[in-house]
Amino acid sequence: MSSQNSHQELTAQILELQSEIKKLKARKKYGLVWEDKSEDVVLQCEHNIPILKEVKARKLVSDNSLPTNILIEGDNYHSLSVLNYTHKGKIDAIFLDPPYNTGSNSWKYNNDYVDKEDSFRHSKWISFMSKRLILAKNLLKEDGILILTIDDYEIFSIGLLLDSIFGESNRLNVLIVETNPRGRTSNAFFATSHEYYLYYSKNSEKASLANIPLTPEQADAFGLEDEISKYRLLPLRKSGADSRRPDRPKQFYPIYVNSLNLKLSLEKKSGWFELWPIDSEGEERVWKLGKDSCEKFIKSGDIIVKEKGDSFVLSQKDRLKDGRKPKTVWVDPKYDASAHGTILIANILNQRDSFDYPKSLYATIDSLFPAVKENKDAIILDFFAGSGTTGHAVLELNKRDDGNRKFILCTNNENNICEEVTYERLKRVIKGYKNKRKHEVEGLGGNLSYFKTDLVSIDKLRRISDDAKIKVTYRAGEMIAMREDTLNEVQKNDWWQIFEGNGKLTAIYFKEDKAKLREFIELLEKKNIPTNLYVFGWGKNEYKNDYSTKIIRVEDIPEPILEVYKEINRI
Repeated sequence: MSSQNSHQELTAQILELQSEIKKLKARKKYGLVWEDKSEDVVLQCEHNIPILKEVKARKLVSDNSLPTNILIEGDNYHSLSVLNYTHKGKIDAIFLDPPYNTGSNSWKYNNDYVDKEDSFRHSKWISFMSKRLILAKNLLKEDGILILTIDDYEIFSIGLLLDSIFGESNRLNVLIVETNPRGRTSNAFFATSHEYYLYYSKNSEKASLANIPLTPEQADAFGLEDEISKYRLLPLRKSGADSRRPDRPKQFYPIYVNSLNLKLSLEKKSGWFELWPIDSEGEERVWKLGKDSCEKFIKSGDIIVKEKGDSFVLSQKDRLKDGRKPKTVWVDPKYDASAHGTILIANILNQRDSFDYPKSLYATIDSLFPAVKENKDAIILDFFAGSGTTGHAVLELNKRDDGNRKFILCTNNENNICEEVTYERLKRVIKGYKNKRKHEVEGLGGNLSYFKTDLVSIDKLRRISDDAKIKVTYRAGEMIAMREDTLNEVQKNDWWQIFEGNGKLTAIYFKEDKAKLREFIELLEKKNIPTNLYVFGWGKNEYKNDYSTKIIRVEDIPEPILEVYKEINRI
């Protein structure tokens, strides 16, 4: 072998070693590693654009003043792709009950059931979940919350996967909920009676969870049954470190009381009574509150004063009356998935065995409550919608506090589940129904639009032809209407399409030929309603400056849609 060949071979080996070192450095030091398995529906999106088509015959309207909820029939990867255009950064909470991957032929991957003998069972499931959770994270607002339920089969995998996608610092907690009081005896050693509810935030610094309200029994147990007991004595630090004046001199200060009207102040006022943090034995202690906090609570009315003999007693509002933080273990008969899931659906649909393993309605309500209680206009997404429990829960939450929360549910139609279970349940819950005992159950009200996913062939996403761009524009109307929350189509012809809703219009001009665009704009201006006008163009911002008016905002089509799909597929 010549010295030149030896040198070339050595150089090649060095380059190969450098490449391997680069790969090793990029590899995770800690976390979940799996063999990624290709998925047909994901590969489809390299050559097809998912869009939506409304099934108008299934539209439900009970009250035009109420918000419109959305049910999407189709593969949830396609649905999430669409939502990345229509709802990116708009979702307040996501509730998920994914397939549990038990190996019992209950879950399909690439149209084949995954059983216990499949050596890639866990890798397939993690690949499946990873792709969908990444898309879902894009949809959450900065203060958004994700709630995912799971059992023992994949709890360790999904926890590490969620840590990887959302960040360990955004893991809020893991709840244990008793969903099967009788216990599942398939485990050789234990009768499993619980599931896990994992809470993650998009940004824990901006996220918040509301307190759980106390039941009347709990309120009574805490002594909160009357107005007086809703306040407790403003406590002194009576023992332990930092309880005396020398320890915390800044928390030894007087609070002044007006004996005539029982007003409070931290500023010295002539003739007002002084209260100092001195205990019953004359020992100088300190208030538990600093001056700033005390002043804030006095102004808010959270600290009050009452007369007691010749003196006064300060009381601070007891926060227990507003509820308490959710505990991490939930045990209650209402979380029983059989009684309040399986039997409930049978009652609503008047048929047995319509859906396997539905969630308890009340477990879903209570788990959503802390995430959306303070936001009566929240949008809640469930892309493993199954029997529609999440939608039912949102309607119940709205009934309790006159909320306007909306849900978006996504599910496939395997065995007609979307048509015959999800939709049928929502229809009956909204309009009212007769249960198995022939008793009338009043409807919860609400509106619902039903969509199906469809695919527009574009050959290659990397390089989309002009014909494909026009084709996407003609079929993107319902998608755009959903993006603008204007779900009622009022006009469509060969040149344009108009939707209305929520006091505004969405208009789409399809043609490269702009011969009728001026006529269309004049038609829109006569309506004198705020309008988002989507105009077909080959690039970006081609018509913004030419056609925008006081009431018309011009947007591009189809380039922004194509950019979303390119980003999803990382092209």
